Amino acid sequence: MSRRCELTGKGPMSGNNVSHAKNRTRRRFLPNLQDVTLKSDTLGRTFKFKISNAALRTVDHRGGLDAFMAKAKDVELSANALKVKKEIAKATAA
Repeated sequence: MSRRCELTGKGPMSGNNVSHAKNRTRRRFLPNLQDVTLKSDTLGRTFKFKISNAALRTVDHRGGLDAFMAKAKDVELSANALKVKKEIAKATAA
């Protein structure tokens, strides 16, 4: 599985280690990914996602998984998260 957040699409970035002598060597900055279980209020189920800490804070800020998915862009979501978003949208429409 790739090191990519399923909700925001945040992935590894590249940069430099810079020593005191200003020697530069390439390195990777990895996102802080966590395995979490989020509950959907409309569906009454839980879903497992591998998301970044920043995404987890955003989900809490927006008021839960359902509110986050309503505003999320389809391009940023993983295939699994996109499926959950469509289920939530269908349940709220009905």
